[in-house]
Amino acid sequence: MRAAVKRLAAAAGLLAVLCAPVSSAAPARSWASSQIRLVTSQGVFESTPETFRPDDPLTAGDLSRAVAAVTGAEEQAPASPDATVTLAGLDAAFVRGLGLADAGYRFRLGAVRAGLKPPARFGPEVVARLLGLRLNHPAAQDSLELQPQEPATRAEAAYSAAQVLHFEGGETDAVDAAAQAFELPTLTLWQRRILQTAVSFVGYPYVWAGEDERTERGFDCSGFIWRVYKLAKYAGGEALPATLKGRTTYQLSGEVPKAERIGIDELEPADVLFFGNGPRSRPKDVDHAGIYLGNGWFVHSSGYGVALAPLEGWYRDGFAWARRPLAEAGLG
Repeated sequence: MRAAVKRLAAAAGLLAVLCAPVSSAAPARSWASSQIRLVTSQGVFESTPETFRPDDPLTAGDLSRAVAAVTGAEEQAPASPDATVTLAGLDAAFVRGLGLADAGYRFRLGAVRAGLKPPARFGPEVVARLLGLRLNHPAAQDSLELQPQEPATRAEAAYSAAQVLHFEGGETDAVDAAAQAFELPTLTLWQRRILQTAVSFVGYPYVWAGEDERTERGFDCSGFIWRVYKLAKYAGGEALPATLKGRTTYQLSGEVPKAERIGIDELEPADVLFFGNGPRSRPKDVDHAGIYLGNGWFVHSSGYGVALAPLEGWYRDGFAWARRPLAEAGLG
């Protein structure tokens, strides 16, 4: 009898649990959950993982406090603490807090001296992405990708803050040194026109199969090449779009006969770079592409979005060959 009563009580308890209403306050799991746990545990944001509201727009007040907390910089009280912040504004705030505003200026100055007119966000975006402050969301979550002029979310701010907390030392010095040495060569008229289009997209996100920021949120690596060379309209360059026929890195790299492939020591600004397993690669091995800026730098759409990168390390080791669409179109 006593055992039967215990079983009945246990069943009643289980039924009560199963039938209990789900709390409306239960937070949805965010893509940045691990970063949110870190920054809230460190007091970077005045909330808990359960009350963080990751999808809410980021406010200037929250951003100012977060930057000061992770960088040690003096907190700058914004004029409008409740104003929302764009993604470009988020990146610029962390770059300033890390003491790298001058590095951003030097990257911009190098582009301007070469005759380019980069957007105002260019310098801070170059720095932020070299530091790894941005994340490429999985292809299934490309709807989360933000263009630079769009409002940033609290989750994006948590990710940036967590990245800074994970710095091991030397990251900012390396970027500052790169900015000090950044310089582009003298450009021809057509090189300048092509690279002007390319640098105008620095700060846009990587999006699988993306090729047009007007209909998609960003670009994949070959889609970025497609946008600059195929979709952009250049007066007097009507032959240029026809030089690129395929859409993938495999197709674009294979359109160039072996005899016309350009080696790493022969690169010129505006050349299209292909990466794979090094110089012995075949087109089927090519899995990345970018556009050469000159003096060892190129622009590409990668895991950090459209960004600048030095042609060193993996990129130098993996460089397969390049092609020169300007010459192919008779615009050399």
